[in-house]
Amino acid sequence: MNISYNWLKEYVDFDLTAQEVSEALTSIGLEVGGIEEVQSVKGGLEGLVVGQVLTCEPHPDSDHMHVCSVDTGEEQPSQIVCGAPNVAAGQKVIVATLGTRLYDGDKEFVIKRSKLRGVESYGMICAEDEIGVGESHDGIIVLPENVPVGTKAADYYNIKSEYVIEVDITPNRADACSHYGVARDLYAWLVRNGHKTSLHRPDCSSFSVDNHELDVPVEVLSPEACPRYCAVTIRNCEVKPSPEWLQERLKTVGVRPINNIVDVTNYIMFAYGQPLHCFDADMIEGNKVVVKTMPEGTPFVTLDGEEHTLSERDLAICNEKEPMCIAGVFGGKGSGTYETTRNVLLESAYFHPTWIRKSARRHGLNTDASFRFERGIDPDGQIYALKQAALMVKDLAGGEIAMEIKDVKTPLLPKSFTVDLKYQYVHDIIGKILPTETIKEIVSSLEMTIVSEDTEGLSLQVPAYRVDVQRPCDVVEEILRIYGYNNVEIPTAVKSSLTIKGDVDRSNKLENIIAEQLVGQGFNEILNNSLTREAYYDGLKSYLPQHLVRVMNPLSSDLNVMRQTLLFGGLESIAHNVNRKQANLRLFEFGNCYYYDAERKNPEKVLSAYREDTHLALWLTGKRVEGSWAHPDEPSSVYELKGYVATILARLGVSTEGLLVEDGKNDIFAKSIAVSDRNGKLYLEMGLVRKSILSGIGIEGEVYYADLCWTQLMKKTKKNTVSFAEISKFPSVSRDLALLVDKSVEFKTIERIARSSEKKYLKKVELFDVYEGKNLEEGKKSYAVNFVLQDEQKTMNDKQTDSIMAKIISNLEKQIGAKLR
Repeated sequence: MNISYNWLKEYVDFDLTAQEVSEALTSIGLEVGGIEEVQSVKGGLEGLVVGQVLTCEPHPDSDHMHVCSVDTGEEQPSQIVCGAPNVAAGQKVIVATLGTRLYDGDKEFVIKRSKLRGVESYGMICAEDEIGVGESHDGIIVLPENVPVGTKAADYYNIKSEYVIEVDITPNRADACSHYGVARDLYAWLVRNGHKTSLHRPDCSSFSVDNHELDVPVEVLSPEACPRYCAVTIRNCEVKPSPEWLQERLKTVGVRPINNIVDVTNYIMFAYGQPLHCFDADMIEGNKVVVKTMPEGTPFVTLDGEEHTLSERDLAICNEKEPMCIAGVFGGKGSGTYETTRNVLLESAYFHPTWIRKSARRHGLNTDASFRFERGIDPDGQIYALKQAALMVKDLAGGEIAMEIKDVKTPLLPKSFTVDLKYQYVHDIIGKILPTETIKEIVSSLEMTIVSEDTEGLSLQVPAYRVDVQRPCDVVEEILRIYGYNNVEIPTAVKSSLTIKGDVDRSNKLENIIAEQLVGQGFNEILNNSLTREAYYDGLKSYLPQHLVRVMNPLSSDLNVMRQTLLFGGLESIAHNVNRKQANLRLFEFGNCYYYDAERKNPEKVLSAYREDTHLALWLTGKRVEGSWAHPDEPSSVYELKGYVATILARLGVSTEGLLVEDGKNDIFAKSIAVSDRNGKLYLEMGLVRKSILSGIGIEGEVYYADLCWTQLMKKTKKNTVSFAEISKFPSVSRDLALLVDKSVEFKTIERIARSSEKKYLKKVELFDVYEGKNLEEGKKSYAVNFVLQDEQKTMNDKQTDSIMAKIISNLEKQIGAKLR
């Protein structure tokens, strides 16, 4: 949320710079994301000064330009060539000195020494539109004679620096969603740190009802959704543009000015955190406001022209015939104020946060009002905000307050909380003994009322707007953030208990080892959100939508389920980088994936239907080598990915002997291989990601992806022990065979037959060539396979070697019809 530095100073007194304010806010939990200087005139009139035209002579080579001698307060006057028709000697003017930057929309130009028709010019005498203080270009600006020469233009036009402080509001801090809310926290910090300060806001005691000529009854039929609804009417308003100060204030915080009535409601919301809505009172059919839900399926058109279908759980503000707006979320077509509006009704309400949050998500509408309502606004702030708004409307639009404030309040309205706080509890939680006076000072500065006090602690009344402070530990957190986390000393003694390393420790250690290995191979580690988009899983058979773990109240449709695979988060990272000209990527991520199985649901064991596994994912895209003088460009390939996966398995001590390597069946791949054991446990799958998936995320190139089930790999390697064997003193024997086999035969079949034929002496089986083409029978292919034999105890002779190879050849002929070429 954007906070105006100057606006903030209207509610709390301080002499801190914008940077110091941001540091103070961050230290008390209102983290500042950035500070931006904003100027009402672009450039802040830097380099522009008041000058006096001493002489003004016609240009020798022009019929409209003049050569002027201008005093700008420097030692020597400046010669400036000016083409304005109204320039004359003796005038006080605005001068852009050399080096001054002027702006024309988004364009920028610098005033430099130049020659105009052969005469040198050392500056520029300016018109209104040239410096951004007006729109006239009829001639130069002529100032009153009493303005001193050398005065900075910024001082003359009273251009003040303004700063926008971007505060990241956490979901629990609804009370800080306004300038006054931030001012309250800053006030507590200022008091604690010894600054002379006070907290204040405008008085509304001047509010009074002028007449009762526009009385609009209010009826609340859904008190559980609307515990409080307030309204007031104003007659004979004039809808017109807001004054410049109000427009600038709203623009500063990123709000587009609309008209004086609407701008007042936005101003009050950003000032005090109370959203308001303004209705054209003459368009309220039946002259009555009814707060209720509508029947399921009721059509409704919002102010932006979009049509929505209301649910029976959507609260609506209605007239006697139809809904006028979705309460707390968005106004309906015809419910606002227009140029023809003369009579308005201002609404100020407290809506139940859950109702507003669900309606906003249901309709995909996120507004400044819903942002505040769904977090829980101040249930006691409606009347003050309404009075301030009514007074501002009278001031800016004229008119008369035409009815008593309608305040429909129900017992369901949240009330202040009572919290009993023990001093010893505060000391134990913080880890430091704080003076009781310090504790009382902090809670009082946070507007918590001390109801009673004894030697052991305090009984506090916490304001209703602090929805996140209801327990003693919450109060301690408030005390600590104002006291300052950095003011709690680090203890000199370390208190610990001995623990035994478990499976989690082992997994974490191996994760770090593999991560370092991958980084050394050129990978970058990424960390994506476990929440993802349900639409990614539409049409997938390997990750069925019914197995998704769904979020009950998602922040958006892009974050409405827990991920079943790490793939899509990585593809989003790839798309982000490719769009920023980083096309050659090697990425990896350790993360959890989540699954729901309705068949395993057990009322006695709530989590029985849910499963969570850790996975390691690798992504390759782009080129493996690019722009190297020593190596031609080479694209990434599945073979490169296979090599990285092989090194991971080797580092974990996973042997592929006894594992099944088969074609993968996961439909996220166009083509893949899967590694599993004979019991069907899948350890990894890797291959080329399907084009349709890539195009859906905006990726044009190929992406190779490997998914290793880290949980299963940890189970498999749990009992692994490190052993060593002496390197054999006896040489190995190598034999090559060229085997003619059917095209359907895969190398893994040949390897399996060979290893089953000789288990003791056969050490290695490798494929080094595949040939299909001329001079081969139709439907055949040739495999060139290398076999390595070795006896650890003695040197193998030819007879022993030939016997083993003959057995292997015989089994290959019998089982797959292989022939020697």
